[in-house]
Amino acid sequence: MAVKRRSTNKNPPILSHDFIIQNHADIVACVAMVFVVGLMFQVTSPLASLFIALHHNVSIPFNGPAGAQEFVFYNSGPKDFPAIFFYLLIAIVMHQIIQEYLLDKVNRKLHLSKVKHAKFNESGQLLSFYIVSLLWAADIIWRENLMSISQFWSGYPHVNMTFMFKFFFIVQISYWLHIFPELYFQKVKREDMPARIQYACLYIFFIGAAYLFSYTRLALCLLVLQYLVEAVFHACRLLSYAEKLEVARPLYRVHDFLFVLARLGSISLAVLTFWYGLAQIPAEQQIVDFSTGNFNSFVFRVVALVAVGCLQAWLMFHFITFHLRRIRESKTNSAGAGGLGGAKNRKSQQEKAKARKEKTKKESKEEGGDDVNELPEVDQNTKNNLRQRK
Repeated sequence: MAVKRRSTNKNPPILSHDFIIQNHADIVACVAMVFVVGLMFQVTSPLASLFIALHHNVSIPFNGPAGAQEFVFYNSGPKDFPAIFFYLLIAIVMHQIIQEYLLDKVNRKLHLSKVKHAKFNESGQLLSFYIVSLLWAADIIWRENLMSISQFWSGYPHVNMTFMFKFFFIVQISYWLHIFPELYFQKVKREDMPARIQYACLYIFFIGAAYLFSYTRLALCLLVLQYLVEAVFHACRLLSYAEKLEVARPLYRVHDFLFVLARLGSISLAVLTFWYGLAQIPAEQQIVDFSTGNFNSFVFRVVALVAVGCLQAWLMFHFITFHLRRIRESKTNSAGAGGLGGAKNRKSQQEKAKARKEKTKKESKEEGGDDVNELPEVDQNTKNNLRQRK
């Protein structure tokens, strides 16, 4: 007779915390669909396009071999905030899709603990985002012909961006902003929140500053360096949780090497851009002008260079302290193992001595211990002395 299991999953009350957490992707998708449906009606189309489309576009005429043409470029402005909000909603939906259709299926096969389960999900989400961002950034660098370092400062201010260039930065800001509602939706523990909030705030601050102050070309290359290192790290962590240590261990060494190179490369690019490249622009153009997006004054360059340098120094400091802590812990564990081994050796030596003593007594008993006990005390001592000499 089969035993019918009783289902413990109950539908939570509508608009309760559990209901919102379980159905947050569907709720957010419905909100996003409201803006999409709004494009279909003439009355709501201007308002809906404010959230979905990119604004602050500029048409620049160009006389080429094919005749007069117009190229459409985009600037930054206040209308970017509605777009950031809309793509934040899309990031939440994509987060849940990756979680439900990819990471949860892998987690069921690995049978991880709660702590490793949370870290596995975090690494899986970040690795997916880093891979997409790296491919996207590489395509932009190729299309925009940013292979030369001199492109970082020539033609500054870089206020005229192509559609994909601006869309890349809008998506980057939206993704790192979506980390905050995900702390609630994913029920992240309080002890894990500070680390996630910290790196999300750093990304938002530096990407937003580069986007606002027209340092987008330099920021794009710095993000490529950072995302490459982070992608290797999270790939290592996923492999280690999947018990693929033969691949994860050498890949961790590759990550350490790339981490140091990325810090040196970031500092070098920042120094070349802010200290040498932008300083070569004529003095009459080294001004702060919000209308034209020019922030090429000496003070701005020094502040930007110090900010990038402090960030790289902070990352390197945490990298060094992490490895020093690992070395210290490994030495402590080896010393503890050595002390435990010494105690075991002493115990085994005592056991051997005790076994040897019992064996000697047994042999003496077999050689005639019963006959000796039957003799008088004087004869017993005499016979024992003779046996010892023998």
